[in-house]
Amino acid sequence: MIFPRASGILLHPTSLPGAYGMGEIGPEAHRWLAHLNGMAQKLWQVLPLGPTGYADSPYQTLSTFAGNPMLISIASLREEGLLHEEDVRDFPSLPKPYVDYGPAILARSQILHKAATSFPRRASASLKAAQTAFEEKHAFWLEDFALFSVLKTAHGGGPWVNWPAPLVHRETTALTQARKHYAKEIRHAKVLQFLFHHQWNDLRREAKTRGVSIIGDIPIFVAHDSADVWCHPELFFLEKNGQPTVIAGVPPDYFSQTGQRWGNPLYRWDVHEAQGYAWWIARLRSTFELYDIVRIDHFRGFAANWEIPASEPTAVKGRWVPGPGKKLFEAARRALGDLPIIAEDLGVITPDVDALRDGLGLPGMRILQFA
Repeated sequence: MIFPRASGILLHPTSLPGAYGMGEIGPEAHRWLAHLNGMAQKLWQVLPLGPTGYADSPYQTLSTFAGNPMLISIASLREEGLLHEEDVRDFPSLPKPYVDYGPAILARSQILHKAATSFPRRASASLKAAQTAFEEKHAFWLEDFALFSVLKTAHGGGPWVNWPAPLVHRETTALTQARKHYAKEIRHAKVLQFLFHHQWNDLRREAKTRGVSIIGDIPIFVAHDSADVWCHPELFFLEKNGQPTVIAGVPPDYFSQTGQRWGNPLYRWDVHEAQGYAWWIARLRSTFELYDIVRIDHFRGFAANWEIPASEPTAVKGRWVPGPGKKLFEAARRALGDLPIIAEDLGVITPDVDALRDGLGLPGMRILQFA
């Protein structure tokens, strides 16, 4: 899919001005869209918007489907009556020029908990109806993610492989007991996901009226400590205890003698193919609902990826293994139609990657200084 020539700006929403510790997807984001429109800019690239875990990296999220509750606009929650003045009066004074994620996340989590708790009695009838529709539409990932996020909090934020064995292996009795024990917390997690998507959809509508297309971003690989891997272990190369057997990275090059050891578990592409790439199609469908255009990070991994034994401390002793190639994208096109994708094809790119990108008719990337 080829896009018309246009210019824009890359800016993660957390970099917007924010009175509550970081940028949000509320009034300041709407003002940002007006600013882009005033500068005749047509594109806003936002980077991944999933819920972050350790180190707060948007490229290591707890889910490829969920949104980051920390981006929910507290100002917008007040406008909708879900928060009152007394709910935010004690919000601490935090640095303005920079984001101090630790204190900001703690303070915002407390405020968001109040919003989720008050939702049943303060939300309008139309907002409650929208939430019900959201939960029904997204149940295929929302149920598992809500449980995952609640269990992660209950276990001190530790990775799922360190939870009790019945939960690690998703034994039916253990999951049923957990859902019953943490029913209130699970409801709150679902409400926060609805509020994120509700506010994001408002922002997207504003972007369309301003003539601004939003470019999203998904990394090819997912974090090991994620709802995706916990819920679908059969799709990844894992030991029986849940630990990865092989992980992703890139080989040594001019910039690094030991390469890069990313640590993401690698896909079992044969299983994905046997399932008709259903998980990937669901992932792309969900992503296309959030953005107008999607950049896929490390596109070369669909041709071949660098496989590193998980026991290795560096990426030196890895090897190239083939990816799914065009089969995945052909399956996605049959299910979804045209794919509004930009292939991130930077770095050491081999002819097979060029052939895959060009054969699919996808635009690639160039760094202006090196083009």
